[in-house]
Amino acid sequence: MEGITDEPQRQRFEQGYRLVAGCIPYRLKKGGSTPHAVVDNVRILMISSLNGHGLVFPKGGWEFDETVEDAACREAAEEAGVRGQIKEELGHWIFASKRHDMVCTKGNCKAYMFALEVTQELETWPEQEARRRQWVNAWREEEEFRMNSNLALSRSLSVHNCHRH
Repeated sequence: MEGITDEPQRQRFEQGYRLVAGCIPYRLKKGGSTPHAVVDNVRILMISSLNGHGLVFPKGGWEFDETVEDAACREAAEEAGVRGQIKEELGHWIFASKRHDMVCTKGNCKAYMFALEVTQELETWPEQEARRRQWVNAWREEEEFRMNSNLALSRSLSVHNCHRH
């Protein structure tokens, strides 16, 4: 695993967008039998951004030699040091990255996100010196984490898991 560096010639692009794959890693804590137990026991893994300001979900370039699901799993291992099982696609969104390259000069990205049930936390991983992991409860207040749109995605996963049980 390489981590941190991206090679534009290996990345997928579509209609001016850099295609990105990522995931919302989660785990369920054991215990509780109340209707809110599932929601209360969902923990979402977030990682520090490379600039150290705020928490983000693992995501990165989707390469030619992998499926979008494989790319999401690779990014989770490289950036967050976790492995797991993709449960389902949560959707995609368009965003403007601060990074620009010759193919995608405006930094526009299209990210495909997946729910990833974490089965293993790695002791070492490629980006461990650049990022810190933080398990959070998806229902804590936005001001407490200052996570902008990331919290909305976390909450949607919690609600999704709650309705499935």
